[in-house]
Amino acid sequence: MLGQCVFGTSSSPAWIPTEEIISRNRLLAAMKRWGYESVEELHTASINDPEWFWRAVIDDLDIEFTRPFTAVLDDSAGKPLPKWFAGGGINLAHLCSHRHASGDLADRDAIVYEADNGARRALTFAELDREVRRFAANLRDLGVRKGDRIVLFTPVVTETAVAFLAAAKIGAVVVPAFSGYGAEAVASRIRSSEAVVLITADATTRRGKRIPLKETADEALAETTSIRTVIVVRNLGDGAPMVAGRDVYWDELEADPAPAPTVDTDPNDPVVIAYTSGTTGAPKGIVHSHGGLAVKCGVDAAYGFDVHRGDVVAWIADIGWMLYGVLLIGVLQRGATLVLTEGVPTYPSRNRLWEIVERNGVTLQGIAPTAARAVMAATQDEAIAQDLSTLVSFASTGEAWDEPTWQWLFDHVGKGTRPIINYSGGTEVPGGIIVCYPFLAADAASFNGPMLGMDAAVLDAAGAPVFDEIGELAVMNTWPGMTHSFWRDTDRYLKTYWDTWPDVWVHGDLASVSPSGSWKIHGRSDDTMKVSGRRIGPAELEAALLKDPRIVEVAVIGVPDEQRGQKVVAFVVVRDEGIDEDNLVATAVHNVGRSFAPNVHLVSALPKTKNGKIMRRVIRAQHLGEPTGDLAALDSVDSLAAIPSLQN
Repeated sequence: MLGQCVFGTSSSPAWIPTEEIISRNRLLAAMKRWGYESVEELHTASINDPEWFWRAVIDDLDIEFTRPFTAVLDDSAGKPLPKWFAGGGINLAHLCSHRHASGDLADRDAIVYEADNGARRALTFAELDREVRRFAANLRDLGVRKGDRIVLFTPVVTETAVAFLAAAKIGAVVVPAFSGYGAEAVASRIRSSEAVVLITADATTRRGKRIPLKETADEALAETTSIRTVIVVRNLGDGAPMVAGRDVYWDELEADPAPAPTVDTDPNDPVVIAYTSGTTGAPKGIVHSHGGLAVKCGVDAAYGFDVHRGDVVAWIADIGWMLYGVLLIGVLQRGATLVLTEGVPTYPSRNRLWEIVERNGVTLQGIAPTAARAVMAATQDEAIAQDLSTLVSFASTGEAWDEPTWQWLFDHVGKGTRPIINYSGGTEVPGGIIVCYPFLAADAASFNGPMLGMDAAVLDAAGAPVFDEIGELAVMNTWPGMTHSFWRDTDRYLKTYWDTWPDVWVHGDLASVSPSGSWKIHGRSDDTMKVSGRRIGPAELEAALLKDPRIVEVAVIGVPDEQRGQKVVAFVVVRDEGIDEDNLVATAVHNVGRSFAPNVHLVSALPKTKNGKIMRRVIRAQHLGEPTGDLAALDSVDSLAAIPSLQN
């Protein structure tokens, strides 16, 4: 079944591609070589003929296999459990590091770390390759073997990238953990994965405050038994408690160990277990493989973000967010530089992101809507003093845009000449389902088509495709990169994504698509509200409320109501003191409509994950006095305490 293969926008788009954007676009060049006149035609071919399409992609993007595969897809175990590139051999360390260590890329920065405290560290491609080989050999000498799990509880320092690729080199499996996690969240991932090595740092900083990573790691290790070795990066260099016989500093590992061979891994061999939290139950261990990540991340970087050899990509992306892996693998494969930014966009300076662009010659700057709102609130409309001349485009993922913030970024920062590549998918994808291709016109705060190879659709309650209605975002086919089930829990994986309709991946997002091809995301399905019989997503109401310039941030939930089924409650952070709820209600009613008139609560902060997503399910539970579930991803307990309870 072919989903909604529509690309485009309204009759009056906010973004109209420039000749510069069109002429540099890698996907347009590939389409021409393949003989396609339009992205719609190519997308249809990518769904109908996956054997041709994925082979063409692998050839075009030079994704090297050490052994040729015999078939792109083997779905003999059933549609939800495919195998990819059967018979082939591939290793991410070779693709992202080894092959770039000589030639014109050798002395070019591969990884740059922009720290919360203002420090900057970098590795060239040659240095990255040398460090990956050294660390892989040390892991082998510590007894790490193919299939062993390694937990990364680190900031996004250069050593984190080295450890990720070194683990891949010897066939080990990386288990990322947010650098802001508490001890129990780290311990649960160690226990579930039965990891044998933990890599951490002495400490890091966030908004200038010291985060004691090693002490947290030690607390987690007291509740686990599988870890044999702890490797500690001297990040702040201010000391850390060390356990004799178990702990070793990164810089004290053997400087010149005997080389470790690059393992010829099967494309379906696991390389990452990414745990994601939910409302109830243990975190889900999403399993990704060498072949799937290489191909999906490669496609998204090259054709979605239009990353070229020599480009510089910057993003705030903690190791605990799958975006880190997508960027690391996609950007480094392309021979581009990855600038990983730790912390928040307005510290240590309110113009931090633009300073990073100027300092590193950034061509693609990633910025989430939450981050953009923070910068906008901090800087207002003041002129940007930094040189942004290298910047070609912005990219965004993680949550829905509101139009005022999108317009501020597009007009004030981008001067109307730089596209905002909106990108939505998830950890389990891993990458994008829909995107805003920069070479196509686009509406504000929207997407203009599905990613190649993704048979995306918006489905109603009966499972039928709908236009101009909010429905479930679904994928009708399978694709390289999709999770190989959950770690040791296939039943839960099938129930989570495949049980709603036969052979349909239901992603868990609310979406809509117009007949002309403009797509929007309206929030998570479990956040949806039904008010007086009408289904609506929180993002739609939040975007309307944010039209009030006095509001900096807002979270909307639905709570039970005898008359209407649910009523809307809005938790609002305002720009200035002296504004109360009554001052906001009239404007709120005007912006969202009387049918959805919200109860407004002023709060000092909103509960968010450490990567900036608003935690609506936690807000709702706190407000209703219900169990809040897994809070491992919560950035600040103080923000949760700011949410008023109905019981008070």
